[in-house]
Amino acid sequence: MKVLITGGAGFIGSHLSDAYLERGDEVHILDDLSTGSIHNIAHLKNHPRFSYTIDTVHNRAVVAELVDGCDCIVHLAAAVGVKLIVESPVKTIETNVHGTEVVLAQANKKKRKVLVASTSEVYGLSTEVPFREDGNLVMGATNKGRWSYACSKAIDEFLALAYWREKRLPTVVVRLFNTVGPRQTGQYGMVIPNFVREALANRPLQVFGDGTQTRCFGYVGDVVGALVKLMDEETAIGEVFNIGSSEEISILDLAERVKMLTNSKSEIVFVPYEEAYEVGFEDMPRRVPDITKISNLTGFQTTYTLDQILETVITFMNGSAPDAKPETAQAEKVQVA
Repeated sequence: MKVLITGGAGFIGSHLSDAYLERGDEVHILDDLSTGSIHNIAHLKNHPRFSYTIDTVHNRAVVAELVDGCDCIVHLAAAVGVKLIVESPVKTIETNVHGTEVVLAQANKKKRKVLVASTSEVYGLSTEVPFREDGNLVMGATNKGRWSYACSKAIDEFLALAYWREKRLPTVVVRLFNTVGPRQTGQYGMVIPNFVREALANRPLQVFGDGTQTRCFGYVGDVVGALVKLMDEETAIGEVFNIGSSEEISILDLAERVKMLTNSKSEIVFVPYEEAYEVGFEDMPRRVPDITKISNLTGFQTTYTLDQILETVITFMNGSAPDAKPETAQAEKVQVA
């Protein structure tokens, strides 16, 4: 099978490339490197079944050509991180909505199956925890920049499902919860690599708000395994699936766990949301997926505990992993959780 992965030089995309190649498939990635990194795919450059194009999903001609040469598409290209979302809402909306429209329109010409990656952010301020795929989405006010991302990804979902219902383009939508593992950068705010990097340097760990907000962190290997299975499963077409772990932890407890596992002397400091992001910033108190649907269809289950996930990140950041590239820059004041 020939697989096209948009955003394939990103954290999840590069691991997905590994999974498909290990299975014997051909992989071509499209990435403009705005948030991805050529380093993530450096180990694949000489692979006989791997190729890549450095360009944007907004380029219809390039996307059309790549779609012609593939059997299916995993659309991961998107704006990444709260800092970018808050500071560049126009870029966020255009990247997500327009990029997805281009991919779906070109895929429709050849009726290529498309998996569209969405996010747990679409659940917004909902308190119906654990979140079910058929649950209500509760968005914040339009003058809160944070919700531009959630709304743009919700539009992506509507568009993908509309292409299936109206045009019979086979589409699948996945809502990814916090995905973690080697190669993930803290540059765009991901909390675990930021905590680990700072802990290893014995620098303060910044916890935004009061730290009582809780999240569930899934291992990237488990997540990409689920993506591959969904792409193979015909009954997944036209459906939405949560993918993530149900092991819940508060951000304050996460900081303490990272300190313990790294034997760090770091101080934990609390930073108000308005100082970290913007005045009036709204956060989700809990974000927990109901994974019953994907488990029933594919047998999906998590194989890594949170401590095991943290150990993979610590090893990577220490530079002892084969593809490790430790970050040396000072932490930015960003945190996605």
